[in-house]
Amino acid sequence: MFLAPFSKTNPNRDTFSRSPLTRVMSAALLVIVVAGCSNNAADATNNTDLVNSSKSKTSTAAVSKDSDAKVVKSLQANLKASGIEETVLSAVPTDMTGIYWVTAEGLPSFFTDKAGKHIIQGQIIAVGAEAPVDISAALLANTAQEALKAVDKKDMVIYPAKGATKAVVYAFTDADCGYCRKLHEEMDDINTRGIEVRYLAWPRSQESVPKMEAIWCSQDRKAAMNQGKAGADVQAPSCANPVQEQMALGAKLGVRGTPAIFTEAGQQVGGYLPAAQLAEAVGAN
Repeated sequence: MFLAPFSKTNPNRDTFSRSPLTRVMSAALLVIVVAGCSNNAADATNNTDLVNSSKSKTSTAAVSKDSDAKVVKSLQANLKASGIEETVLSAVPTDMTGIYWVTAEGLPSFFTDKAGKHIIQGQIIAVGAEAPVDISAALLANTAQEALKAVDKKDMVIYPAKGATKAVVYAFTDADCGYCRKLHEEMDDINTRGIEVRYLAWPRSQESVPKMEAIWCSQDRKAAMNQGKAGADVQAPSCANPVQEQMALGAKLGVRGTPAIFTEAGQQVGGYLPAAQLAEAVGAN
């Protein structure tokens, strides 16, 4: 059964879990979530049968830095009128006329119309050309790329590539997740293939939070991570740590299970993938 990140100690997470809008959006997302700790092998935003069967192209024109202030203002007013307090950060025009890509605090990104009256989740595909064009994927990747780039390396647990670095991946992980452990068992193979793995914390339940915090508070995080992934208990003195912040980041990027693996370009390439498939997915062959 899927369990979303939860914390009683972080006010931002409490607000997120109580928000009426968040509850509605999360309920919609859970409809398409597969049971188990690894449900991201194909994210819902890029895994429709139409796209896979047609080998659709990704629209790069959809990514724009120009937020429409009027749409932001209208959407913010409409949210407030409905008793929703999330702050809208930007509303970027997309390739679909009258549809905008919205980034808001504490919420996964979504689409809205020009009047800011409707919230639209999921994938938008343009048809009529030689192949379907996914206008969602580039927007999602751009959001993830910027957010992951902003994470300080000192706040991650990093397993560097052996030899030349051919690719870097970010993996939201939970030490208690079976598929995360399976991925970790292949770490030497992954690193030998030239892939650097940067772990971010994403405990799926309240029970896993102390272990993840202990890993991040350990003097040797890699040793603690190895211990935790092997199923052992991990103990460390409490410290200021980024676990709650990374949980919130995962929620913002639409992470719904672990492992959730992103490239440096912000593309989500999977949940668990065997080392050889991961190398192929990130171009490290």
